[in-house]
Amino acid sequence: MLRIKNLKCSYGSITAVHGVSLSIKEGELISIIGANGAGKSSLLLAICGLMKNWSGDILFREKPLKGMSPPAIVRSGISMVPEGRQIFSPLSVMDNLKMGAYTMYRKGMKAEVKKDFQMVLDMFPILRERADQLAGTLSGGEQQMLAIGRALMARPQLLVLDEPSMGLAPKIVDMIFNTIETLRGQGVTILLVEQNARAALKISDRGYVLETGKMVLQGSSEELLVDDDVKRAYLGQDYGDFYDGREN
Repeated sequence: MLRIKNLKCSYGSITAVHGVSLSIKEGELISIIGANGAGKSSLLLAICGLMKNWSGDILFREKPLKGMSPPAIVRSGISMVPEGRQIFSPLSVMDNLKMGAYTMYRKGMKAEVKKDFQMVLDMFPILRERADQLAGTLSGGEQQMLAIGRALMARPQLLVLDEPSMGLAPKIVDMIFNTIETLRGQGVTILLVEQNARAALKISDRGYVLETGKMVLQGSSEELLVDDDVKRAYLGQDYGDFYDGREN
């Protein structure tokens, strides 16, 4: 579904991603793990058309994304849940969801949008209770649910999530990861960038490890979870136990 070849991303004279290549098959849940500054978010921004200074190839369903605007990329089937949620704080919960559905409205698919509202509100019942509340007054966990719901309103073929567990309590993290698993079970292809490596790999099919902008490891999630280098760098026992909230 998605193929990236020799991707290089830069901010002026600073190169953030050095020749990264990866692929995602339809129906897969792929994780990219790595420390702060590894280039994970830059890679996602390039995919979604929000990073201008990049070279290489990004192909979605064999169609090059180079030169496409972010709205065009959304229309092609890719939606992103950005780092830090980036909801529209002055708008209500429902208006935020409507913003996510703008491509559907442009196609005149109002009946489908109505169904999607129900789907998102069934997935996150608290958003139904908060429908008229200003998004900026929601808790961090509720804002993350809203950000995911907003992305789903575009009916993505590929859902891209950037650090969905950031700043959330362990119980909420567990709920968010359960939601990601549910979406995968519904056939949504997912690319997940996450510092919580243990939790991410536990729900993924395959994983990639980025360090200082370079791809240093890749393999099945089972392989990476037992890899000594990955365990030493990203899967410290205390870190995993505190943030995962799942049975070992």
